[in-house]
Amino acid sequence: MDLIAILLLTSYTLTILALFAFGLHSYIMVYLYGRNKEHCVSGREKEHEPINTQRGVRNLPYVTVQLPIFNEYYVVDRLIAASAALEWPRSRLEIQVLDDSTDDTKDHVSALVKKYRKQGVNIRHLHRTKRVGHKAGALRDGLTVARGEFVAIFDADFVPASDFLARTIPYFNDQGVGMVQTRWGHINADYSWLTRAQSVGIDGHFVIEQAARNSNELWMNFNGTGGIWRKQCILDAGNWQSDTLTEDFDLSYRAELAGWKFRYFKDVVNPAEIPATVNAFKSQQFRWCKGSLQTAIKLIPRILRSGFGWKIKAEAIVHLLNYSVHPLMILNILLLLPILTMSRWSSYDFTDFSIGMLFAVATMMSLGTFGPLLFYTYSQRELYPDWRTRILWLPVLMMIGTGVAVVNTRAYLEAFLGIQSGFKRTPKLRIESRADQIKERTRYRLPLDPYVFLEIFMGLYCAACIAYSYYIDRLFLVPFLLIYTAGFLYMGLDSIRESYMNARAARRELAPAA
Repeated sequence: MDLIAILLLTSYTLTILALFAFGLHSYIMVYLYGRNKEHCVSGREKEHEPINTQRGVRNLPYVTVQLPIFNEYYVVDRLIAASAALEWPRSRLEIQVLDDSTDDTKDHVSALVKKYRKQGVNIRHLHRTKRVGHKAGALRDGLTVARGEFVAIFDADFVPASDFLARTIPYFNDQGVGMVQTRWGHINADYSWLTRAQSVGIDGHFVIEQAARNSNELWMNFNGTGGIWRKQCILDAGNWQSDTLTEDFDLSYRAELAGWKFRYFKDVVNPAEIPATVNAFKSQQFRWCKGSLQTAIKLIPRILRSGFGWKIKAEAIVHLLNYSVHPLMILNILLLLPILTMSRWSSYDFTDFSIGMLFAVATMMSLGTFGPLLFYTYSQRELYPDWRTRILWLPVLMMIGTGVAVVNTRAYLEAFLGIQSGFKRTPKLRIESRADQIKERTRYRLPLDPYVFLEIFMGLYCAACIAYSYYIDRLFLVPFLLIYTAGFLYMGLDSIRESYMNARAARRELAPAA
C-alpha cells in the first residue's frame, strides 16, 4: 500500500507540474503580446490602407464569400443580409450559401437567395443532399466552383462587418500571405452571466493569444470563420480535409508547414452570437477539444520533422495540446481524496508533509491559476474602458472553464483512442438581447447527455474533499475546490434544468394535437 501511496503522490505532483506549465504559458503569451502588439493593428502602412471601393473596380480582385450552414433557420436571414451588404463591387464578388440543411431551412434559403438575386447580388444556393465531410466537405465542394482569387468564410452565427474585405484584402499584396484572420466580436455578451463569461474567454484568445503569436512570427490558426484565404494557399496545403473535427486548425498548420504566412488584426471585428445555453456551450467545447487533439495526433510528427525553429515548433505543439489541462485537472482532482486519506490505508500521512512542501504546492497551483487570470484581465483592459467591471466575471469564467472539464476529458479520450463520433453542431438561436426568450426557440433542442451525472458526481466528490480538508486542517486546497465544486454542479444541474424545460415545451407543442 505504501508503494501505491508513492505512485499516487508522484502522479499528483506531475499533474501539478503540468498544470503549472500551462499556466506559465499564459504569462508568456501576455509578455509576447505586449512586446509587439501594434503589429496586429490594421492600416498602419500606406500600402495597407483600407480600399476605397468607390474609386473604381478595374484592379480589385474577385472574391468568393462562403457561408456554410446546416439547419440554421433562426440566423440565416441575418447572415445573408450582412454578407450582401459587404462593401465590394458586385461585379467582383460572389456569395456561396453552402447549405447542408435537412429541414425547411433549405426552402427558406432558396427564397432568400432568389430575393437577393433580384436585387443584383451575385449569390448562389449550393445545397447538398449528403453531408459528406460535414463543414470541411461543404467548403471543399464550394471551392471547386468558386471564382474568387480570395475566399472569405463566415459561419451562420456571424454578422460580417461591411468593411471586412476593404480592410483585409490589402494585406494580400504580400504574395506570401495565405490567410488573414480577424477578431470575433459579441452580439449577445450581455444576455446572461454565461454569455458574459464566455465573451471574456473569447477576448482572451483573440486579443492576447492570436496577436502574441502573429506579432512574434509564431504560428496561429484560422478560427473557422471571420477570416479570408488566398485560394491557392488552401490548394497548396492539401485543401479542406474532414478527418478532424477542427478542419480550420488542421488546414492552418498544414498551410504554415507549407511555408505560407498569416496575418491577424484585432481591430477588424466581426460580431458573433455566443451560445446562450449550457448544452450548446458544452457541444461547442467538445468539438473544439476533440478536434484539437485529433489535429495534434495528425500533425505533431510532421511539425517535429519540419525544418522550422524550435520556438515555432514548441509553441505550435503547446497550442495543439492546450486542451490537455482538462484531463489533467480531472486526474488531479480524483487523486486528491486518496492522498488526503492515505493515513487510513498506508503508513504515510498527509498531515506529516512539511509546511514548506505544502506551501510549494500551493504556490504552483496559485501561479498556474493566476496566469490565465492575468491573461484574461489584460485582454479586457486592452478592449474596454470599463474593464474593471468586466473582470468581475472572471470567477464565473473560471467556474465554467472547470465545469466543462468532464465533457472535454471525454472528447480528449475519444480523440486519443481514435473513437469516431458524429459532428456535433452548436445550435444558433438568434439570442441577441435579454428580450429574446430561449424557450420560444423550439427548434434544435439538444438531448440530455447522460454524462451530466459524471459532472454532478465530480461536484459532490470535490465537496467531499473540502469537508475532509477541514477535518485534517489543511485548508490551502479549499479555494480551488470551491471553484471546482461550483463548476461541476452548475454544468450538470443546469443541463438537466435545460432538458426539463425543453421537455415541457415539447409537451405544450403536442397538447393541441392531442
